[in-house]
Amino acid sequence: MKNYLGIDIGGTSVKMGIVNEEGTVLLQHESSVSFDNYQTPIIETVVKTVHQFNASHHYIIEGIAISAAGQIDTKLGKVIGTCGNLPNYIGSEFKSRFEKEFNYNVTVVNDANCMILGEKWIGNAKNHENVIGITLGTGVGGGILVNNQILLGSRGLAGEIGHFIVDKAGLLCTCGNNGCYEQVASTTALIRRVKNSCNAHVNVDGRWIFNEVQNGNAQVIQCVNEWIDDIAIGLVSLIHIFNPSCILIGGGVSSQEEFLINPLREKVFSLVMPRFKDNLELKQARLKNNAGIIGAVYYYIYNN
Repeated sequence: MKNYLGIDIGGTSVKMGIVNEEGTVLLQHESSVSFDNYQTPIIETVVKTVHQFNASHHYIIEGIAISAAGQIDTKLGKVIGTCGNLPNYIGSEFKSRFEKEFNYNVTVVNDANCMILGEKWIGNAKNHENVIGITLGTGVGGGILVNNQILLGSRGLAGEIGHFIVDKAGLLCTCGNNGCYEQVASTTALIRRVKNSCNAHVNVDGRWIFNEVQNGNAQVIQCVNEWIDDIAIGLVSLIHIFNPSCILIGGGVSSQEEFLINPLREKVFSLVMPRFKDNLELKQARLKNNAGIIGAVYYYIYNN
């Protein structure tokens, strides 16, 4: 059975693993890429970590599949933009550097797109051809599957769901525009909403918020309900454009089936036009932290 090296590069860490042709992760490792506040460029940290990882196992691999944060030119395998602040990252030529360094074919795809591809392969989108996936975290990531093909656009930048504008008078976004979707729909937006509404003086994070919801904190429950409304409004617009049969919700908060997934599904279904609900499913993503490396390998296999 053929094996591949999958690499998932994020803003704080890099995850890598040996993934076989059935999508099973055989061995994995994770390291920090922010250990010195990015004084060492992320690409250099990842190259060094891959050398160390390869020296620790005896698997024979067929190629290297990279999932990377930011705006990725999939043809060049290069980071050409980012909406966050990652020093020494834009311009990283992962494909050419890794092919030269390790002498394998290399593919590079945006991490949110890889999440959808992994879910399509062995996750909760396995039986669907048209899928929209969003990841709720510091920002909002996204990926769109159309007729079994990941939507990449002319340079691989399609699917920036966090940056379609829902309120032109809204908050300033990291991308420079006002009122982007992630300014109301991200976990960061929820935390900000709770802090502003509840005058919370504790360390507010997603875990604390949903514990308070479970404990019946009325103010926090109202904040979460308003946040779910904002997520739903964006999803309804995307459903009316792409007519998917599956919506997947990823990110740490997606484990909140009772307090997020179920009410979000109910809200979305109450707003979409009737025929768009036919055969539509909304559920949490299944692969969690392994989605990036699995999806990257899936893309590699079907593009080599």
